Amino acid sequence: MIAILGAGGQLGTAFLGLLGDRAKAVTRSELDLTDPSSIPTWVDDNRPEAIVNCAAYTAVDAAEEHEETARLVNATAVAELARASRRHQVRFVTFSTDYVFDGTKAGPYLEGDQPNPLSVYGRTKLEGERLALAVHPGSLVVRTSWVISGTHRNFVATMLSLIRNGEVNVVDDQRGHPTLVSDLAPATWEAVDAGVTGILHLTNQGVTTWYGLARETAEIAGLDPDRVRPITTEEFPRPAPRPENSVLESDRLDEFGLSPLPHYQDALPDLVDQLVSRGY
Repeated sequence: MIAILGAGGQLGTAFLGLLGDRAKAVTRSELDLTDPSSIPTWVDDNRPEAIVNCAAYTAVDAAEEHEETARLVNATAVAELARASRRHQVRFVTFSTDYVFDGTKAGPYLEGDQPNPLSVYGRTKLEGERLALAVHPGSLVVRTSWVISGTHRNFVATMLSLIRNGEVNVVDDQRGHPTLVSDLAPATWEAVDAGVTGILHLTNQGVTTWYGLARETAEIAGLDPDRVRPITTEEFPRPAPRPENSVLESDRLDEFGLSPLPHYQDALPDLVDQLVSRGY
């Protein structure tokens, strides 16, 4: 049995579809990561053959005011999951983020680049990375970015709803790789099968801005892309600062014979169609 934590979210749902009967959906009602002390007992009782942690405190702005809760879920609980996995000698996979970087690098960020998070969210995710690898060096920490799907509310779903109702201002000076969970989940499992440990960057190919992604979404959905208006980050202040450059690339894929993920545009039309069919 492969335990999928955060099974109700975008990525967890993708893993359940990928792994089928091999997977066990673990939701917050069964294992609450804000109570890390419950993790060892749960793992002892359930004895999974692997743990894939798709759960996280992802409310980036709210984390600025709720740092303790963000740290419990993104760092302390991750360490406990890694420790329990090592004790039972099972694989542990957890996910991190482009927000561990400050976005000031001119080129793409590679696995070996020095993190410098700007926000509480980024800092707690970085703590989780380091704790997991410290207590269980065999862990796989996948950094990814701009996660989207056709199954849950996300940036693309929000844009569909807003563009239908009028003009929308979207930031055009933050760039990154949109990453579809339908590609990320199988790529991650391929890395697990290949025995990859440590930090690995996995994102779809193709770089755009939030504005660019919003316009593409409108065009695919048959909406007026001119309803999307570009603005700067300065014009759209948020409690948590965002990295300007969120472009992640990997220099480890060749080492393990892994293929890059496809271009995000390859599957974006299907994703938009799924969201439209769900009423977005």
